[in-house]
Amino acid sequence: MHYFIMQLSWDHCRSFLAVLAEGSLSAAARKLQLTQPTLGRHVAELEQTLGVALFTRSQSGLQPTEAALELRPHAEAMAAAAETLLRTASGEAADDRGTVRITASEIVGTEVLPPILARFTRRHPRIALELVVSNANDNLLRRQSDIAVRMATPAQDALVQRRIGTIAVGLHARRDYLDAHGTPQRLADLVGHTLIGFDTETPAVRAAQQSGLLPDRQAFRLRTDSDVAQLQMIRAGIGIGACQAPIARRDPELVRVLPEAFDFPLECWLAMHEDLKTVLRMRLVFDHLGEELAAYVKGRAD
Repeated sequence: MHYFIMQLSWDHCRSFLAVLAEGSLSAAARKLQLTQPTLGRHVAELEQTLGVALFTRSQSGLQPTEAALELRPHAEAMAAAAETLLRTASGEAADDRGTVRITASEIVGTEVLPPILARFTRRHPRIALELVVSNANDNLLRRQSDIAVRMATPAQDALVQRRIGTIAVGLHARRDYLDAHGTPQRLADLVGHTLIGFDTETPAVRAAQQSGLLPDRQAFRLRTDSDVAQLQMIRAGIGIGACQAPIARRDPELVRVLPEAFDFPLECWLAMHEDLKTVLRMRLVFDHLGEELAAYVKGRAD
C-alpha cells in the first residue's frame, strides 16, 4: 500500500502522530495544545484524503489500523524534516546563533554532557541546544538530530565522524558495601554478592555475554535496563555493577572491583551529517564536544 504524501497537510500528519503516541484524542489534544474537536477533525480529514480508516475504537482507546502503522514511518520522516527546517531557519549558516540538536546515551546525556554544555553556552549564548537523551540511535541521515555522541562506530554513510577514544567500563561498588560483604578477589567470588545489571537481553548485551564479560540475567539480583538507574543503585550501596570508570573516579566512595578481570572498552564517537559541516554553529558544537569528550575519556574533565 503506497500513499502520495506530498499533498498532505503537515498539521494533519502531526495530529495523526500525536494520536498514535498518546492513544486517545483527548491526550493527543493536550499534548499539541489543541481542542479535541480540532484534533478529531484533523484525523477525519486525513482519513478522507487518504481514503482509509486510521484508527478503530476499543475499550483501551484508539487502536491504529494496518494502514496507520504503514503510514507511521512516512509521517515521522515529515516530522523530522519539519523540525530540521525550523532548526535550520533559526540561524544563518555563517552565524553563531540558532539551534543545535544533540543526541546522547542516558549516561553520557545525564552524567557527562551537562558541565560540557554549560561551558559551551557561556561561550556562545546565542546558540540554543536541544538534548535528546536516549540509548536508541537517532537517524542522522533523516535529521532526527544534528550531532550524535555514539557508543559505537557509526554505521551510516554521509556522516562526518570523529573517534573520541575508548572509555573503560568496570565493576564498581560503594566502599561501605565492600566493607560489609567483602571485596571479590576473582570473578568466582561474585557469586553470593548483590549484582546489579540488565533486565532485557538486547543484541549488545548478548554480544557482551558471548565475550564472557556478562553473566546470564538470572545472576543479577537487581535488574533494570536503565543505565542511570543502575548507576544510582551502585551509588546507593546496594551492590556491585558496571560503571564508566571516569564517572566512578569522581566519587571517592566508589571502588573499582576486579579491574584486571573485568575491563570492558566502550568506543566513543561523534557524528553529524556531512551537509552540516559548513554551518558555523554546528561546527562550534561539534568541535567543543570533541575537545571536551576527549578530556573526559582521558580523565581530565569534570
